[in-house]
Amino acid sequence: MDLDRIPQTLPRFSATFDPHTLSEIRRAAATGIYDIRGGGTKRKLPHFDDLLFLGASISRYPLEGYREKCATDVVLGTRFAKKPIHLKIPITIAGMSFGSLSAQAKEALGRGASLAGTSTTTGDGGMTPEERGQSQTLVYQYLPSRYGMNPADLRKADAIEIVIGQGAKPGGGGMLLGQKISDRVAEMRTLPKGIDQRSACRHPDWTGPDDLEIKIEELREITDWEKPIYVKVGATRPYYDVALAVKSGADVIVLDGMQGGTAATQDVFIEHVGIPILAAIRPAVQALQDLGMHRKVQLIVSGGIRNGADVAKALALGADAVSIGTAALVALGDNDPHYEDEYRKLGSTAGAYDDWQEGRDPVGITTQDPLLAARLDPVAAGRRLANYLSVLTLEAQTIARACGKSHLHNLEPEDLVALSVEAAAMARVPLAGTQWIPGQGGY
Repeated sequence: MDLDRIPQTLPRFSATFDPHTLSEIRRAAATGIYDIRGGGTKRKLPHFDDLLFLGASISRYPLEGYREKCATDVVLGTRFAKKPIHLKIPITIAGMSFGSLSAQAKEALGRGASLAGTSTTTGDGGMTPEERGQSQTLVYQYLPSRYGMNPADLRKADAIEIVIGQGAKPGGGGMLLGQKISDRVAEMRTLPKGIDQRSACRHPDWTGPDDLEIKIEELREITDWEKPIYVKVGATRPYYDVALAVKSGADVIVLDGMQGGTAATQDVFIEHVGIPILAAIRPAVQALQDLGMHRKVQLIVSGGIRNGADVAKALALGADAVSIGTAALVALGDNDPHYEDEYRKLGSTAGAYDDWQEGRDPVGITTQDPLLAARLDPVAAGRRLANYLSVLTLEAQTIARACGKSHLHNLEPEDLVALSVEAAAMARVPLAGTQWIPGQGGY
């Protein structure tokens, strides 16, 4: 037998031990530390792409786009607050801190949100004059760290968001590595400059829903009952977490799925803790309905919102609004191919750069380096964000009109079908072409 003429089998990588997994094992073996990065999960998860809308035909009549209106406004905080928030669109900007982001980026987020008629959120680390000055509507996050927290800023805000967890790391605290703790960040957070910071994973002065109720009352007293009180949770046990947040007196609940991003945390946390937002919305809505609070306590969902179809699908499943973080940073200029050469010098490439914790972002967004931060023009970046928000809104309106709806909030689960058994079970809508909803019953 001529061995040279026998066809050779191509090398085959293991699905379990793929090239990325092998490289991570080698990195861990060489360093003895776990990997830290920013951004959100990179694994493929059931998501809004697995749902489709049923447009109008004979059984339903669509709305004429040029002559028949499709409203997009939303009011948040109608339960107890004297001054609920009125937004032109149901798309808000998620909490991203000064510290993880540059002052220019925070200003740009405020500018873009204000142009679009929506709100932005402070994130951990306190309120900056740039953000407050350029934000028509600003939500102040109240986190376990208490960094930068003071009653004066609480009163300056338009709403207060008590953060119990976020989708990228439910049950875990925040990280800000020393290279991003500049003089200004250190002063705002009362931290030593240049020293790694890891904030607490839970609030220091309460441990359960009864204590949360007392904390909400305290915040209402500080703000004269004017400001809506949000409660933000990472998506893990949404039915029970939402029910307890309602019991504690929340005006608005923010539910963040595991596709939501973070400034920095353990990669193993990002990829293996929490559940997708698609799986979290319906149990959350069910809890509100069971308590007679759906649309009375507003629900904002986040985690991987990218386009107007995602917005429309989240609202159809029962949310009142959505929140975007990673997509907003991309709109500002994050991972811009214009800086490809510099991304390569950092060992990455445009579109995959996630070492936000290092503070070397070439675009000037996730950095405290003054030379890099100066590259971001907050006025131009704010306009880009406003343009993006406008497109999301127009796309969602287009879909709603095609379904015969005169308001985005009139979209409903009946307008949707699923392309996979998993998505049908999670979203509790029929598998396309059938009347079958897998797994009905139970939470």
